[in-house]
Amino acid sequence: MSDFVPTRHAVHVLPEGGLDAKLKLGRPLRVKLGIDPTSPDVHLGFAVVLDRLREWQDAGHTVVLIVGDYTARIGDPSGRSAERPVLADDELDTNAQRFREQVVRVLDPEHTEFRFNGEWLAPLTFAETVRLTRTLTVARLLERDDFAKRFAAGEPISLSELLYPPMQAYDSVAIEADVEIGGTDQLYNLLAGRDVMPHYGLEPQVVVTYPLLVGLDGVEKMSKSRDNYIGINEPPEEMFGKTMSIPDEALPQWWELVAGGGEHPADPMEWKLELARRITARWHGEDGARAGEEHFTRVVRRHEAPEAVEEARLDGPDPLHLPAFLAATLGESTSHWRRTIDQGGVKLDGRALSGYDHPWSELDGAVLQAGKRRFVRLVAS
Repeated sequence: MSDFVPTRHAVHVLPEGGLDAKLKLGRPLRVKLGIDPTSPDVHLGFAVVLDRLREWQDAGHTVVLIVGDYTARIGDPSGRSAERPVLADDELDTNAQRFREQVVRVLDPEHTEFRFNGEWLAPLTFAETVRLTRTLTVARLLERDDFAKRFAAGEPISLSELLYPPMQAYDSVAIEADVEIGGTDQLYNLLAGRDVMPHYGLEPQVVVTYPLLVGLDGVEKMSKSRDNYIGINEPPEEMFGKTMSIPDEALPQWWELVAGGGEHPADPMEWKLELARRITARWHGEDGARAGEEHFTRVVRRHEAPEAVEEARLDGPDPLHLPAFLAATLGESTSHWRRTIDQGGVKLDGRALSGYDHPWSELDGAVLQAGKRRFVRLVAS
């Protein structure tokens, strides 16, 4: 691919000159990206990195996507102020499968190596694990900003968390990575791969990081755990409406990283509308973009219910525990819908609901609005 620019949008390319040296080897490079399946959703922030991977792929290089089914049982401590909760095995397996189904919307599946790191981490003997841990020092591990802050504050750091960087680094050993890419929050883990690989007789990988897309709040990075994300599989109405909710300050970064950059309308509202059109059209086509915009205009700007409202059958006890019903019907967690109700974000025929339990007689036949853009008509039978 003649216009391939491997450093486009890159923040770190380490070591200096290393990438040029790799590209001069005259063979397809093995370009690695790792992801722990702690969530089933691929969001726009992660799609930014997948887009860069696709560019490597189109240029003839080999993409190795590692699903951390094994490391996820520890939890990546990057950017965390406390240890991550460990998900059940069946939930991790389900997330991994759904994640794989979504990433092929960006990557070419025929030219992508999908690997699970349990393949090489699970068989390690205790002696082999000890050998791995000897490749990094505790002092080196405590250089990590998140570990350093927790250590200084007297917050607990489990031994398993200290094992995460060498385990992720061993992924690079197992697949003999030439290049590893990731977000800037992964810099330490990626550099750990460079430290560990020579101990196994391999040339260290080159590290390339990319900026973290800010989420809908315009402050924190886009993340499922922060509930500030847009999933690539979300309905067009939800995708369009969520994009329109981002603060103006986030527009330049979203325009460059998600929409491809270039000239944009001067007026922030028109700029945001064009951004929403581009994002929704990419994942749902032009028809989806038009449907998303029509829904936004009717529901958000005119404060009207959409023309077509899906039905949701009432199910469960009477009175109905609404947070649990919404979680089962619309997704998200029960705690998410409790917060939404507490904030006045769930309405029945335009009236904000309070409390969590409501009799069927109150709900049957009414239009329930959950958040700004989601509507269902409740029916008892």
